[in-house]
Amino acid sequence: MSIILDHVHHIYDEGTAMASVALADINLVIPDGQYVGLIGHTGSGKSTLIQHLNGLLKPTSGSIYFNGEDIHDSGYNKKQLRSRVGLVFQYPEHQLFEVDVYSDVCFGPNNLGLERLEVELRAFNALKQVGITEEYFYQSPFDLSGGQKRRVAIAGVLAMKPQVLILDEPTAGLDPRGKEEILELIARLRIETGMTVILVSHSMEEVARHVERIIVMNKGGVAYDDHPSAVFGHFRELEAIGLGAPQITYIMEALHQSGLAVDRSALSIEAARDSILVALR
Repeated sequence: MSIILDHVHHIYDEGTAMASVALADINLVIPDGQYVGLIGHTGSGKSTLIQHLNGLLKPTSGSIYFNGEDIHDSGYNKKQLRSRVGLVFQYPEHQLFEVDVYSDVCFGPNNLGLERLEVELRAFNALKQVGITEEYFYQSPFDLSGGQKRRVAIAGVLAMKPQVLILDEPTAGLDPRGKEEILELIARLRIETGMTVILVSHSMEEVARHVERIIVMNKGGVAYDDHPSAVFGHFRELEAIGLGAPQITYIMEALHQSGLAVDRSALSIEAARDSILVALR
């Protein structure tokens, strides 16, 4: 198993008047190669959760295991962990800081102590993987478009050859075309590499179309953890905690309420179309 969280609690400002519970008794197993969607309203605990997965935060209590090892054991190599569990922050500007794109992507593997040729080869391949062509290699990353910055930030993590890729709202602020390009890129990278992907998103449409499992956070706990159709079957309960469901879910529910025997678990346009055609026959 890739990642295990065992009774993980996290309290900010513990022991003070400002103490607040961010995570409450989280128990999760995330197998190798799975594509997971992590959703929840602001303050639900999802950002705190992902920062525990590569050791940026330490639980107040409980344990986190990566490939069978407790990441907070004495002597555990956190530097190596962060090369294997890569985190792409919501705002790429928080990860881009070098004078040019190529140097930025070289930074991570260079810190692993690799030979210069290996570092440059990893950076070159990572940039090619995300669709950044050589004409941009020696430009300042801050001169790029929002979508290009996201790609470079992802490349910087890919150059470390991670087993797990965590993306915090990777499509935030992008136009519809830019969003779809990033999501297609993530899906392709997962197929090519076999890596585990954890996608944090506020868009129900995005997670419905792309992930195979959804974890819903609410008030620091896991409200739901299941495949997408099962999770979105609780759309009324999701609305009650400030979320919702994809538009297709509401359309299929309305058709069902009108007496049409459609599959209310359909989440793609194709599945919805086929179900409606069958019902109309």
